[in-house]
Amino acid sequence: MADSGPGPGGAVRAIGLGPRSVAALVLITVIGVFAFGWPLLADSASGLAHSQDAPWLFAALLPLLVAVVVATIADAGLDAKAVAMLGVLAAVGAALRPLGAGTAGLEPMFFLMVLSGRVLGPGFGFVLGSVTMFASALLTGGVGPWMPFQMLAMGWFTMGAGLLPGARRLRGRAELLMLAAYGCAAAFAYGTIMNLQGWTYIGGLSSGVSFHPGDAVGANLTRFFAYCAATSLGWDLGRAAVTVVLTLVVGPAVLKALRRATRRAAFDAEAAFGAAAVPGVQAASGTGPERSGPAAGSATAAE
Repeated sequence: MADSGPGPGGAVRAIGLGPRSVAALVLITVIGVFAFGWPLLADSASGLAHSQDAPWLFAALLPLLVAVVVATIADAGLDAKAVAMLGVLAAVGAALRPLGAGTAGLEPMFFLMVLSGRVLGPGFGFVLGSVTMFASALLTGGVGPWMPFQMLAMGWFTMGAGLLPGARRLRGRAELLMLAAYGCAAAFAYGTIMNLQGWTYIGGLSSGVSFHPGDAVGANLTRFFAYCAATSLGWDLGRAAVTVVLTLVVGPAVLKALRRATRRAAFDAEAAFGAAAVPGVQAASGTGPERSGPAAGSATAAE
C-alpha cells in the first residue's frame, strides 16, 4: 500500500519536528507531567483537588497549543490548507467520540488519532489530539476540571503515533501491525494517565486503593495501580480492542485518504525558484544551454 508522493521512494513524509517545535512540545510536556503528578509529592495539608488547578492548566495550555502550531508551520513551511485539514480532522474526531457514548470504552475516535498522528507527524498530531478532545467536550457537554487533562493526554496519544519509526518508508501490513500495537498500548496508557487525574481526590475508596497524601511515592503508586486494575481495566481493554480492530480493518483506506489529502494540502511541497523549476521555460525563453548574448548574461546574473 505504498503511496506515491514527494517523499523518498515515492512515500509521503510525515511533518518533521524543527527546533522550535521541539522546544514548544518539551515545554508543554513538562507542564503536563507536573500537572498530573504533583499531588504524589504533596503533603497531607495540601489542597489536592485538580478542580482548583484545572483552570490554570487550561489557561496555560491554549497559548502553548498555538505556539506548537506556529512553530510547526515555521519549521515545516505549511500553508493554510494544512491548517484547514487539521480543523477537518478535529471535527471528524469530535463527531466520532459520541458514537460509542463511552460505553465499555468503545470510543472509535482513538483509531483516527493514531492514523492521523502517523500521517501528520508529532507536532501537528499533538495539536490535533488536544483540539479534538476540546471540540468533543463542547459537543457532548463534557466540560469540567478533567477537560484540560484529557486534552494533554490525547495530545500525547496522537503525538506518539507521529514519533513511530519508518514514517518515510514503512508501508503495508507491517505498518498496520505497528500502528495497531501502538494503539493498543497507548489506549491503556491514556486510561492510566486519566485515572491519575481523578484518583488523588476521589473519596470513599478502601484503604488498599485510595490515595494517602504524604505517603511515599512508591506506596501510593502501588495503591494507584491496584485502583486501575479494580476500576478501569475492563474499560481500557474495550478501548484498546476497538482501536486495534478499526486500525486493521479500515486503516489501509484511511491512511491512503489521509496521505492523498496531505499531498494536496502541500505538506511536503518544496519551494523552487528560477526557470529550471518550470518545464519548458528554458526553451521558450531562449535561455537554454546554447544561449548567448545579453539575455544569457542577464539570466546568469539572476541565477
